[in-house]
Amino acid sequence: MEIHKYIDHTLLKPSATKTDIKMLCDEAKQYNFYSVCVNSFYVALAKHLLIRSNVKVCSTIGFPLGAMSTETKVFEAVKAVEDGADEIDMVINIGMLRSKNYVAVYKDICDVKLAIGKTPLKVILEISELSKNEILKACQICLDAKADFIKTSTGFSKGGATLTAVKMIKKTIKNRAKIKASGGIKDLETALKYIDAGADRIGTSSGITIVTAKKSTLQNSGY
Repeated sequence: MEIHKYIDHTLLKPSATKTDIKMLCDEAKQYNFYSVCVNSFYVALAKHLLIRSNVKVCSTIGFPLGAMSTETKVFEAVKAVEDGADEIDMVINIGMLRSKNYVAVYKDICDVKLAIGKTPLKVILEISELSKNEILKACQICLDAKADFIKTSTGFSKGGATLTAVKMIKKTIKNRAKIKASGGIKDLETALKYIDAGADRIGTSSGITIVTAKKSTLQNSGY
C-alpha cells in the first residue's frame, strides 16, 4: 500500500506563517503526499512552492464554522481555484442542517460545486456536532448536490473522525462519493483502520509520523 497517497498534509492553524507553509510544502514533496491542505489565503503560495511536483493543493472554504453566506463561500472557492487550488474542502452550514432547512444546505453545496466546475469538492460535515440522523441526511444532500467527497471533520470542533461515523457514511453513500477522514488521526495504525472502514483520503498534520512508521506495522496489518 502507498499510504502516502492517501494523505492530505494539513496545516490550518490561524497562526501559520509563510515559513510554516514552505516547510509544509517541502515535507509534502519529500514524502510525496497526495496534497497539502491550507487555508485559502495561502493557496497561491503553496501552488508556487509545489509547481514542479505532483503534490496537489487543497483549499478550505468557509472554514472552520461554515456559517457564512453561500455567496461568500462561492467567492472564496472561485478565488482559491484561480489561485491554483486543485481541490476544495468546504464546511457545511451546520446550523441550517440542524434547523432542517435542507434546501439552504443543498443550495450552499450546489452553488459552490457549480462555481468550481470539475474541481473536486469535499464537504465537511463536522460529525461531532451532528446526530446520527443528521449525518445520514447530510450525506444524502451531499450526493444530491454532486459533492465528490464527504469529509468528517474540521479538526477545530469538540471531536474529529470516528470509525463508527466513517462506516455509517460508507454504508450510506456506497461508491457514489468518496470519504475523507480527518481530525485526530495521528499514527499509522489508526490511519489504516480508517482506510479499512472506507476512507479514500486521510486529512492529518501527522503525515510524516504515519509514513515513517516501521514497515512491520504495515506487514502485520496485511498490507
